[in-house]
Amino acid sequence: MSSADIAREAAAKEAIKYVTDGAVVGVGTGSTAMVFLRELHRLISNGHVKDVLLVPTSTETEIEIINLGLAHLLRYPWQVNHIDVAVDGADEVDRNKNLVKGGGAALTREKIVDYWARSFVVIVDESKVFDKIPAKHPIPIEVIPFAWPIVKARLEEIGGVVNLRFGSGKRGPIVTDNGNYILDYVPKTEIVPDEAEGFIKRVPGVVEVGLFNGKRVSKVIIGRPNGSIITMD
Repeated sequence: MSSADIAREAAAKEAIKYVTDGAVVGVGTGSTAMVFLRELHRLISNGHVKDVLLVPTSTETEIEIINLGLAHLLRYPWQVNHIDVAVDGADEVDRNKNLVKGGGAALTREKIVDYWARSFVVIVDESKVFDKIPAKHPIPIEVIPFAWPIVKARLEEIGGVVNLRFGSGKRGPIVTDNGNYILDYVPKTEIVPDEAEGFIKRVPGVVEVGLFNGKRVSKVIIGRPNGSIITMD
């Protein structure tokens, strides 16, 4: 097991402590969230966690829930009236718990579930923590296909580099679970995350932006390569 795997597993196992019997759990998207889901599956299977319901934040997560044999626990937002705890990963986290998310193009459904949850727990390995964001990753922005050139031009007027996201295995741009496109934005100057989140979202054609306000994050659990964890509350 690599040091990154050890760190992710440590964070995921710590996050399990916030899942109680009978809870409605929002399950995030991405490699670290999948480690959490597999650990939760293990505890459900051996009877240590009971009567939970699972709300996925992406088609990827939904499929993994089904593949693990937990389809009977799968619920969609319209089938529950609350979410007790959402556990999700992040591409970057700053010291104020602000996040960059959306490397897997699931930012809109993630934000719907994560912001709705009574408790939003973020799990990352140590390499994802930075003094300021964005650091190494662009800010993902989900846009209506009709509007992507306009949104791109508007953001470039402000300053920075904006690219329509393409991926391997598919011709043309990446299409999200909601049928939209992803723009990846690298600002020219330093941003204030909560202000940038609001400003970008107000651009017509933007569906959601992959900046998550640290004030909405209950706890960040950071896994370390030696298997220990540190937390930010």
